[in-house]
Amino acid sequence: MARVRKKTATAAAAHGSKIHLKWVRSAIASPVKHKLVVKGLGFTRLNQVVEREDTPSIRGMVAKVPHLVEIVK
Repeated sequence: MARVRKKTATAAAAHGSKIHLKWVRSAIASPVKHKLVVKGLGFTRLNQVVEREDTPSIRGMVAKVPHLVEIVK
């Protein structure tokens, strides 16, 4: 029997909406959870810009570290 996966994507993600994020401040003095969020967003170096799907989970991650990451586009 095959498993059927539910579609959990938002309307914006279904249309392929993207968001550009930039890592603007170092996470050295930040708590470990903040460092893990930055790593989870895919950043490897400061001033790097990454492109991610515009989903509620990504928006929530950005909301956790607004002092480290900014939305470029």
